[in-house]
Amino acid sequence: QVQLVESGGGSVQAGGSMRLTCETSESPYKLADVVWYRQAPGKEREWVASLATRGSPNYADFVKGRFTMSRDNTRAKVFLQMTDLKVEDSAVYLCFARLSRYYVSVPGDYWGQGTQVTVSS
Repeated sequence: QVQLVESGGGSVQAGGSMRLTCETSESPYKLADVVWYRQAPGKEREWVASLATRGSPNYADFVKGRFTMSRDNTRAKVFLQMTDLKVEDSAVYLCFARLSRYYVSVPGDYWGQGTQVTVSS
């Protein structure tokens, strides 16, 4: 069963930068529509950014101007570049995606396990 894998999380100081990566566990599978969510303890999961197969990124207001979402040319990876991080950005960041395999759409939705981002003051 193909899985989504997030990486790049860790601890940074406020004002710092971090880049998260979302990729599939098996190379024939590529990322189609991709969405980043985040969830902090005691809070509901919230939408952060999204990137459609054909389109430009969309961002939540609270990250606009600070976060940038992009994909590599092979669609093997999608990135979330985060700058000017704030304490309130601390959360588990989750990748959600629809996939393709050899350019054929794969039914269903896929979630990664999440990667922890901790921003300290």
